[in-house]
Amino acid sequence: MPIDHVVINASPLIILFKAQLGDLLPKLFQDIYIPQAVLSEVTDIDYEDESVSAIKHAGWAKQVFIDHILSDISSWDLGAGESEVLTFAFQNPGFWAMIDDKAARRCAKTLGIKTLGTGGLLILAKRRGLIASVASGLAQLRDSGLWISDELERLLLREAGEKS
Repeated sequence: MPIDHVVINASPLIILFKAQLGDLLPKLFQDIYIPQAVLSEVTDIDYEDESVSAIKHAGWAKQVFIDHILSDISSWDLGAGESEVLTFAFQNPGFWAMIDDKAARRCAKTLGIKTLGTGGLLILAKRRGLIASVASGLAQLRDSGLWISDELERLLLREAGEKS
C-alpha cells in the first residue's frame, strides 16, 4: 500500500527541516496535513530560525483544525500535537500518522492507526530514488539533534538494504 497522505507531528517536522531534509515531504506525499496544535508548537516560539521560517512558508502544508480529541486517544494522556495527529489519522483512514514519540506510536498501534517515523521516511525516500543513502540521512538527522538508538539505526539500515 503506497503512503501518499500523512498528518505530521512536530518532532519529525522540526528535525527534517533542521537536517535540511524537509524538501522530501512534498516529493514523497500528495497530502501533508499539520494539525493546529502541531503548527502552534512549531511556530509559536520566541525565536525564528531557518527551519521554523521554512515550515511557516511551506506552501504544500495543509493546516487542519481538530475540534475534539477522541476519548480513546485522550485517555493516553499524550501531548496536544500527538493527540491531534492521531485523532485526524483515526478519522481519515487513508492518512498515515507521522510520529516518533513511543507512547503515541503505542496508542496508534492499539487503535489500528498506520504510522511512519522519521527513519521510515528515509527508507521510503531511498526506495523512491530521492536519496542515495539512508545512512547519510540518519547522520544528517543525528547532526541536527535527533537521538537514534544503535538498535534502531541497525534496523533501519537493514530495511534499506545497507547493512546485513
